[in-house]
Amino acid sequence: MCNSITVRSRRLSRTRLEREHPGAAIIDVTSKGELPWQRFSPFFPVGGIPVPGWDGMTSESVEGIWQGLKVFESADIDPSRFENAKMKGLKRTVRKHGRVLVHRFGGSDGELLGYAGARNRIYIPAYRWVLEHRLAEEVRRLRDLLKSQPVVLLDFETNDDVEDASKPLSHAGLVKRAT
Repeated sequence: MCNSITVRSRRLSRTRLEREHPGAAIIDVTSKGELPWQRFSPFFPVGGIPVPGWDGMTSESVEGIWQGLKVFESADIDPSRFENAKMKGLKRTVRKHGRVLVHRFGGSDGELLGYAGARNRIYIPAYRWVLEHRLAEEVRRLRDLLKSQPVVLLDFETNDDVEDASKPLSHAGLVKRAT
């Protein structure tokens, strides 16, 4: 059993990745990847994702949850992001709304969470739910690949340490943990 997963930047050249990881299956798990692996993107609309802390509320994508629950200097949450099933138009920007202050957990009057708290109570549970309930077949396929060769997962972010809140978290790192 090979059982080796590495998370690398999608921005690296294919030639470099193949040279540094000979024989590895190189899989792009971003919104720019190919199906079925693109389904691992937090932007992908797998649908029916329970919004952590919001009883009965669901979202089309994990990114819809993350963006929808942001509280900015000049804008509160935007639950309409939960309904976006297009992988586009999900981001809410500091250019338009000012600095991100916190994320709101538990409804429109819910608890305000800083970045690390929001990551642990909103993003990670939502993404874990997707892995378990919407991507079980794809996770199984990755496990099968690992039996015969190493796997390199490509992501825009490469921080796979859930405790390191100094850098954005790589969703590929969460995929790595699940396999």
